[in-house]
Amino acid sequence: MTKWKKNLAKSIVSIDELAQNIHLSNTERQELIEISKRHPMRITKYYYDLIDWDDPNDPIRKLSIPSIKELDKEGDYDTSGESTNTKMPGLQHKYKATALVLSTNICFMYCRYCFRKRMVGYSSDEILSRLDESTSYIKKHKEINNVLITGGDAFTLSNDMIENYLKELTEIDHLDFIRFGTRIPVVFPERIYNDNELLNILKHYNTKKKIIIVTQFNHPKELTNEAYKSSQALLNAGLNIRNQTVLLKGVNDNPLTLSKLLNNLPKFGVHPYYVFQCRPVKGVKNNFQLPIYEGIKIIQETKHYLNGISKGFRFAMSHPRGKIEILGVTDNKFIFKFHQNKYDEDEGKIFLRDIDKKARWLDKDLNPII
Repeated sequence: MTKWKKNLAKSIVSIDELAQNIHLSNTERQELIEISKRHPMRITKYYYDLIDWDDPNDPIRKLSIPSIKELDKEGDYDTSGESTNTKMPGLQHKYKATALVLSTNICFMYCRYCFRKRMVGYSSDEILSRLDESTSYIKKHKEINNVLITGGDAFTLSNDMIENYLKELTEIDHLDFIRFGTRIPVVFPERIYNDNELLNILKHYNTKKKIIIVTQFNHPKELTNEAYKSSQALLNAGLNIRNQTVLLKGVNDNPLTLSKLLNNLPKFGVHPYYVFQCRPVKGVKNNFQLPIYEGIKIIQETKHYLNGISKGFRFAMSHPRGKIEILGVTDNKFIFKFHQNKYDEDEGKIFLRDIDKKARWLDKDLNPII
C-alpha cells in the first residue's frame, strides 16, 4: 500500500471519533449519527488537523463537521436542474460545448455545503457505469469541445480509471481540453504530490489534450505548505489550475478573509475563476447561504483589496437556465447577466430584478426569469 493510501485510511468517519474534541450530549450524538447516515462524514486526518478546536467558529470545522442544522429540509436537492440535463446515468449535457461526467459518488472529504448531497457518498444511481457509452455520445455530438470529469471527486478514482478516461477522451478530435473537478489539492494534497504514477499519467495525456484542474479553496487556512506542494506538482506536470470558491456564511463572508484567499491563490499558481453564490440545498440553505444583496456588498468590498489577477473571477450562480453572473445593483435593482446559457434565447441576456435584501436565489425568492 502506498504512503498516501495508508494516511487516507486514518480518515475520521464516525461521530464517535469526534468525542475527544467535541462534547456531545446523547441527543446531539444521536442526531449527528442520523445525519451522517444520510449525508456521510469523512474527513482526512490532514484536514481534520487544520481545525482550531479552541475556536467554536473555526471555518475548517464548519466545512467538515456535521451540524444539527443539516436537519433543516428547506430548499431542494437538485438546485440547478441536473436531472433535466442527464442524457444517461453519469453524463449531463447542459451547455452545448461541455459534457459533464459524474465519474464517482465518493469524496475523500464530504463538504457539509455540498450541492450534490442527494447523491455524494450515498447514491450511485447517477454515476457513470459505462465509459464506452458516454464516449460514443460525445463522439456523436461534435458541438462538445470539452469534458468535465467530476463526481464526487474525480481524483478519488484509481490511477487506472483516470488513465482510461484520458485514453478514450484524448482520441476524440473535436475535444479541445479536459477538466477534472477535484477538492483533493485542498483536503488531501499528498494524493497528488506523493503519487508519481498519477502525475506521469496527467503529464503524458496533457501532451495530447490540454488538462485543466478545477479545484475549490474556500478559506485562507486551506492554503498550506502541503497544498502548495500539490499545486506545484500539478503545474510541473504542465497542467493549469483554476479555483471555484463558494461564498459561505460563517466561513469566508468577510472581505478581508475572502481577499486574503483570492490574493494568495496566484502565489500557488491557482487562477481565481468563479466565486459562486451558495445553492439553496436541503440541509445547506439556512446554514451557509447568504442573501444576494449581502453577497454583492462583500464582493464589491473584497475587490478593493485585490490585484488585477485576483479580481479576474466572476460572481455567479449555477441556475437551471445557466450560469448567471451577479453584476451588482442600481439604486433599486439587481443586475444579472447570462454568462452561460442552456437556452439560445438567453445568450448574453442582461436582466434586472427589484432589490429584495432577503432574497438568496432567483426563481425562489425573486420573480421568475422571463
